[in-house]
Amino acid sequence: MPQLFRPSANSISRISIFGAVFIIASAIFLVIAFQRSSYITKAYVEVEQPVQFSHKHHVGDDGIDCRYCHTAVEVSSSAGMPSTQTCMNCHSQIWADSPYLEPVRESWRTGRPIEWNRVHDLPDYVYFNHSIHVNKGIGCSTCHGRVDLMPTVWQVASLQMEWCLQCHRAPEKFVRPRDQIFNMEWQPGPDQERLGRELVKAYEIKSPAILTSCSTCHR
Repeated sequence: MPQLFRPSANSISRISIFGAVFIIASAIFLVIAFQRSSYITKAYVEVEQPVQFSHKHHVGDDGIDCRYCHTAVEVSSSAGMPSTQTCMNCHSQIWADSPYLEPVRESWRTGRPIEWNRVHDLPDYVYFNHSIHVNKGIGCSTCHGRVDLMPTVWQVASLQMEWCLQCHRAPEKFVRPRDQIFNMEWQPGPDQERLGRELVKAYEIKSPAILTSCSTCHR
């Protein structure tokens, strides 16, 4: 019986199989990379605001505590946004005629609140509470980065589930003393895991089994 295929068909088939596997693996890699890119996560994308407010100046240079503007961060699911009154406490006297602050003065005259643009926006199907994280020893910079060095605030974390699970699986690596929650310069020391385990116990942080349960964040 004559041969139906030439000997070169064996090489072609091997190359075809390898090429198909390579293409499929590359496609999967590209999809995963795309899902983690700033285009999807919005990480490291500066968000313009109606007022040219610099956290670097107010927090880094002037030393204003986070809670002065975000008054609800310790008691509410939302950190809260500063009212126009909060801005005018200083700016009725300082830079009172600056053109950059005209949106603040207009808000003060009309009574209409300033419409700030959201920087960190979790999906609606995710439940997140600022107060529980703050009171359990998670500092601002752990999630928001060095805001005191940002002229314009951007999101430093992906906010994807795998990022959240890093902490929920091993909170001892991230928890800090409560008196350091609002210290932007705080860094974990070489004995962080030992200290973290002590704080996890002292703050009565739930076990990883509970923290990683679906119902913890999806309610």
